[in-house]
Amino acid sequence: MASTTTPLDSPPAPPAPSGRPRSTGRVGDKIFIGLSRGSGILLLVIMASIAVFLSYRAVLAISKDEGNFLTTLDWNPAGDPPVFGIAVLLFGTVVSSVIAMVIAVPVAVGIALFISHYAPRKLAAPLGYVIDLLAAVPSIVYGIWGALVLVPYLEGLNLWLDQFFGWTYVFEKTEVGIARSLFTVGILLAIMILPIVTSVSREVFLQVPKTNEEAALALGATRWEVVRLSVLPFGRSGIISASMLGLGRALGETMAVATVLSPSFLISLHVLNPGGGTFAQNIAAKFGEADEFGRDALIASGLVLFVLTLLVNGAARLIIARRKEYSGATA
Repeated sequence: MASTTTPLDSPPAPPAPSGRPRSTGRVGDKIFIGLSRGSGILLLVIMASIAVFLSYRAVLAISKDEGNFLTTLDWNPAGDPPVFGIAVLLFGTVVSSVIAMVIAVPVAVGIALFISHYAPRKLAAPLGYVIDLLAAVPSIVYGIWGALVLVPYLEGLNLWLDQFFGWTYVFEKTEVGIARSLFTVGILLAIMILPIVTSVSREVFLQVPKTNEEAALALGATRWEVVRLSVLPFGRSGIISASMLGLGRALGETMAVATVLSPSFLISLHVLNPGGGTFAQNIAAKFGEADEFGRDALIASGLVLFVLTLLVNGAARLIIARRKEYSGATA
């Protein structure tokens, strides 16, 4: 009589087919890949189109410029002959942005460390929300506040800096006037980029592996030693990237700077003196009254700002790429 027992090593029964054909998933993957690739290509096309437009209009203007576009201190494209240059604008943009970075970055890192590692949970969450909301305040609101509140109250600070630090030449005030200077612009820009740098730095600090902090505490490290030895080394690339993002906004800020600054085409290392100019402020102030050639000249200055911003953002991306283990690329 034949045995009816089932072998113990018989293969398992095949799984029941799911109701969706396998080809449907492949079609979805192809559509998703196509949309992603198309979005990336579209972005590159838009950036290239902007660059071509700015370059074409800039060449038309620079070819008729009787001065040196890089070193001329005057801006008179409507003159006969037309003479204009970006020396003052480049100087003002860089100086005001550097002042903003020197003030904002240390304060932003300190706030981010306080929220992520020192503040109680009940205080950290509301404080984080307030910082995030500050990044959404329109530029014109900052500008009005700067013109009505910041400028009058900085008169005393300017006199104090001139009295005690005038020997540095930079903080020597040689002209009488209200505080509509590059130093005031730098302080206003620092307030504006503070939420951006703080938010990004805070998120980076919150991603520090808890095992690193717990190991340092187990070895007897203090809270500051944990921050110095575990948190800051981990978040170094994130801090630099956050600073670059803030710098990008500072370089291109328009309305707030135009509201606070008294423009003049004069380069002076005395940052407390009224006057100066930036790319964005000059474009906003002169675009409406300029003729077609004057607009081409302004577009040429915009091309310089465009290249400068791309260089800043590219530097940030290179810093992130050099430390992929901290950027999430290997996750």
